[in-house]
Amino acid sequence: MEALVERLSGLDPHVDGMIRVVMFYDTLMRRRVDLPALVRASAGLAECVAGVRLHGAGRVIRVAPDGGTASGPPAPASTAAPIVLDEEEIGTVWLERPGPPGPLDEAVLDRLAIAAAAVFERYGPARTTMADPALVELVISPGGDEAARARALRLLGFAADLPVRVAAVRSPLPLDRIGALVCPGRPVRAAPLAGVGVVLATAIDAARFPAGARAGIGAAERPDHCWREARTALRFTGTREPVVRYEDLGALALLAEVPPAAARGNADVAAIARLAGTGDELDTLEAYCATGSLRQAADHLHLHHSSVGRRLEQLAKTLGFELTEPAGLTRARLALTLWRMLDG
Repeated sequence: MEALVERLSGLDPHVDGMIRVVMFYDTLMRRRVDLPALVRASAGLAECVAGVRLHGAGRVIRVAPDGGTASGPPAPASTAAPIVLDEEEIGTVWLERPGPPGPLDEAVLDRLAIAAAAVFERYGPARTTMADPALVELVISPGGDEAARARALRLLGFAADLPVRVAAVRSPLPLDRIGALVCPGRPVRAAPLAGVGVVLATAIDAARFPAGARAGIGAAERPDHCWREARTALRFTGTREPVVRYEDLGALALLAEVPPAAARGNADVAAIARLAGTGDELDTLEAYCATGSLRQAADHLHLHHSSVGRRLEQLAKTLGFELTEPAGLTRARLALTLWRMLDG
């Protein structure tokens, strides 16, 4: 190799420098450096500010020649090049050199772009929570191209050999905070989509959702199927059960297939809807359906059991069936679940 460099240098004074640039980046890749180290080494080699931007993650790294973070606003790029992975542009690299580009700047950026693509494919993007909604939509869309779905997952930072779980979330809290809470220490991405928050993660802890949030968690291995399950589970959430896992629904998931018009036309569901404006009666019914016990419902409501008993007697007259009988309790639970799903 050294003999070849020496021979080529005699033909072109820039060839020696270009080959040494190639060898420089080959050494960096053998050492398996991460993205910040790659940009830092490039800034030192070029003796000017070097930068990289990843489009999907929204990450920008700028490093000064001394290895520190470049301060101040970015100067106009003297030279720039795209980062391409699988024929898709995923980012940009550039140099901020005062004056005209140096004779080796093009070679430096060419190798930096190739190395950045390799580092991205190996490590994925930075651990940010919010993600490009277009990439998230590509991951969870039904009937999409599997190669495109796999590429989107990789661009979001998920390894190809790990399953990705999906949660559908409604919450007044920022979606990035929720994503960081439910999957600490592991890759997690979140994005709003059609009025519902989407959380993608390798694992989701249902117990870590904050108060005020409602979430449905899918169980399927395919992200598009998992998203469909997550949206279904979200429909079963309520004030007493704000987080629902699809796998826990079992046969109840079939209720999601009931047409809304048929549910609204059902006499039991219509009776529940009339109770919605009464407050105390609906709270009593929900507590009793959740516990199946008059005394436990009284504990939940902080009332004497005789007061709850009188309320249940009145509810039985309103609904037209006896709540304290097994069949009546089943009817009330189904009607309450269907009404909650219609309520959104």
